[in-house]
Amino acid sequence: ATRYANAGVYTSRGYAYLMPDITYHLDDPGRSALWCVVPAVKAAIATGLIDAERVGLQGHSWGGYQTTFITTQTDIFKTAVAGAPLTDMVSMFGSIYWNTGSTDASIFISSQGRFTGSPNEVPEAYRRNSPQAFAQNLNIPFMILHNDRDGAVDFNQGITYYNHLRHLNKEVVLLEYVGENHGLARPANQKDYALRMTEWFDTFLRDQPAPQWLTDGVPRLQMESHLQ
Repeated sequence: ATRYANAGVYTSRGYAYLMPDITYHLDDPGRSALWCVVPAVKAAIATGLIDAERVGLQGHSWGGYQTTFITTQTDIFKTAVAGAPLTDMVSMFGSIYWNTGSTDASIFISSQGRFTGSPNEVPEAYRRNSPQAFAQNLNIPFMILHNDRDGAVDFNQGITYYNHLRHLNKEVVLLEYVGENHGLARPANQKDYALRMTEWFDTFLRDQPAPQWLTDGVPRLQMESHLQ
């Protein structure tokens, strides 16, 4: 699922926009995405319209998970942005879908996850599809959006992956919109994220000057004026 990456915004700025279909195999949700997305990108490159050295990837929620997993398995992308990603399938299985109060186990066995059992029953399937298990393989600038009140994908999924990547000295940025849920409900936050994502891709895919918030960060005492 893509969110906040408006196709028209990017195509009007000279980007090509590709949204591949994915055919899923049981016990391999992440690898299924890899097996479909990478060949689709290669086919797009083969048209001669795409610069193979300037391809980015973006997704949100389940798409954020796929973005996070795929970027640990291939170097075809130069950069990526993942919103509210699932990063560790084992801990996610035992977590709660806070927006409804149900467990996440149902999502993994009878919905998007397409697993044939729990992590105790098919442990290797969960390991080989968890971005966290391959975090050391990430070799590109990576930005994560995850909000502290996320009631679908617990904030821990994003923050723990971010911390692991920092420990591994990876180039990673975490955006958190305090009080927001799984998506961004406040128009000011929607605009802010859309702008930062555009600046992110322009920096790494179009060689545009990086914005100050990316190069220098923003001191906490200056945050209010920065957001204004």
